[in-house]
Amino acid sequence: MNGLNKGIGKVEIALRWDPSPSGEPSTDLDLVAAPYPAGDPQAAPGYVVHFDSRSPDGTITLNRDSKDGKGFGFDEVMTLELDRLDQRYGRVVVGVVIQQQQGERTFSGVANPGLRIREGYTILSEDDFGGVLGATAATVAEFVRDGSGPWEFRPGVQGFEGDPATFTRAMGVSRGA
Repeated sequence: MNGLNKGIGKVEIALRWDPSPSGEPSTDLDLVAAPYPAGDPQAAPGYVVHFDSRSPDGTITLNRDSKDGKGFGFDEVMTLELDRLDQRYGRVVVGVVIQQQQGERTFSGVANPGLRIREGYTILSEDDFGGVLGATAATVAEFVRDGSGPWEFRPGVQGFEGDPATFTRAMGVSRGA
């Protein structure tokens, strides 16, 4: 490893979608993130951050939450301060969940969804969920580090079919290298 490589420090995950057509139930997408122990990155997460929550130490925060996609630009924004995350965590997985209260909805029924992951002004990844149209949720990013080394970003959108509670338990299953 190059001594000048700082790795990933502070990341913004931004999610957008258009409101449902008039007369149809609202579409509600939610960003979720969970850190996993360095000693057992496939174990249960230390905690899960989602709407109405944040990490105990403030390193993972949901800055903007939308229940209907009626925001300007990005509707949900989450910040991960990986450079401040406790050493006991060696992996963070980020996902997107489509709320299912109004009946089953998949990404194919979400109008104009979009995802942007960036560090500062550098865009690390963008996606439109076109590869997971039949999914009700998806993991969208994984950040890993070896010991106290720098954080690395592993992009990729992986679909999931099931309810939001099941997704938060399953989102940490290995995404592969």
